[in-house]
Amino acid sequence: MNITVYTESTPNPATMKFIVNKLLINGSVDYATKKSAESSKFATELYKFNFVTGVFFASNFVTVTKTEDAVWSDIEPILKEFVKGAVESDYSVQENTSDEEVNFTGTETEIKIQQILNDYVRPAVEQDGGAISYKSFEDGIVTVELRGSCSGCPSSTITLKSGIQSLLQRMIPEVKEVVSEAL
Repeated sequence: MNITVYTESTPNPATMKFIVNKLLINGSVDYATKKSAESSKFATELYKFNFVTGVFFASNFVTVTKTEDAVWSDIEPILKEFVKGAVESDYSVQENTSDEEVNFTGTETEIKIQQILNDYVRPAVEQDGGAISYKSFEDGIVTVELRGSCSGCPSSTITLKSGIQSLLQRMIPEVKEVVSEAL
């Protein structure tokens, strides 16, 4: 298979999405630090670039977060070439991956929240190079975790409040607020 790589900017100016024509992982995995990337050859090699500060994988893309002083026009071609080579060399994204089945747990309301996040929110967030995961529902407050390009993104608060919160409030009257847990 001839591997192609193209890039998309994300709402977070510090991240860029590198999309390939091959499935990299079922689900998503966030290597927010160099140390956390030790189980991934792909992420470990990306962190060898001194301008890389975050690596996030989902389905057919990797989102890379850069240092403030790095300029995308300088580093994008380097990263594109690296990603192409890593995919062609079958670098592992995650050791011992298993196809995780989506299992929702909790009360009826919690299961509904998780289902909505999975069916409606997750695909949209992944389009922007990020991921969202459900943490808890307590006293009308839904807590989620944002990863990838969503972590630290200037527009993530707007997405959280006007997008996710209003959707959940419309579909589940018990939801009063949605907050993001800091990493």
